[in-house]
Amino acid sequence: MTTRVPLTDAALTQFAVLDALLAGAYESGLVASRVGELGDFGIGCCDALGGEVVILDGEVWECTVGEPPTVMTDAETLPFAVVSVAPAGPAIHVAGLGMDAFVTAIEDHLVSRNLFHTVRVDGRFAAIRVRVTPREARPFRPLAEVVKGQVETERQDVAGTLVGVWSPAIYQGITVAGLHLHFLAHDRSFGGHVLQLTLGVAELRLAAHDRLHLRLPTDELFLRSELSHDDDHRIVAVEAGGARR
Repeated sequence: MTTRVPLTDAALTQFAVLDALLAGAYESGLVASRVGELGDFGIGCCDALGGEVVILDGEVWECTVGEPPTVMTDAETLPFAVVSVAPAGPAIHVAGLGMDAFVTAIEDHLVSRNLFHTVRVDGRFAAIRVRVTPREARPFRPLAEVVKGQVETERQDVAGTLVGVWSPAIYQGITVAGLHLHFLAHDRSFGGHVLQLTLGVAELRLAAHDRLHLRLPTDELFLRSELSHDDDHRIVAVEAGGARR
């Protein structure tokens, strides 16, 4: 019997578009103090791409190079963020899955491949590999260049939470089509953008969303950058961590 995934009334709110990051247009951002007005759950990146953000249980955590995750100050900004409320549907037991099988398990429970879904997984991970990127200085480089200097952390047998968003294919370039996951360890020792994982024993919760609220930057760099969605291989490479998969 398939667990019923709820269709929630809550919208997803996204600040900026992924193609702006790919073009190096990430000069401004959503102020961290305003995130709570949009929801208590989500993902994003730090100012000047200086790390990855996990929004979990109403706290906005920044995962940066060389430091354990910390709660962002109210004045810090997120040049890209997707925020909503945490999925509150029934728990789905998952265990022993590698990355590909895990993605398949999520997609088997989608309400529709034409709707957005929030994804939360709490439990133990046999292995997980995450990345964070070092802070950029102006003039900003495109995201594909930035991730060449990413710092990766791999741990085994660790407890933590996955926070993610699954987006329909038609929105590639506006956001990341498919599954976009960030991780935060329960002891807050590390976190970041997920590159690979193997589940131990965990509980998966999903919720479907039929509304996307898109907020765009209004800084000079964004306004004068003529964005156009090019080939999807750029996004696939960035999400997978460059040449590694």
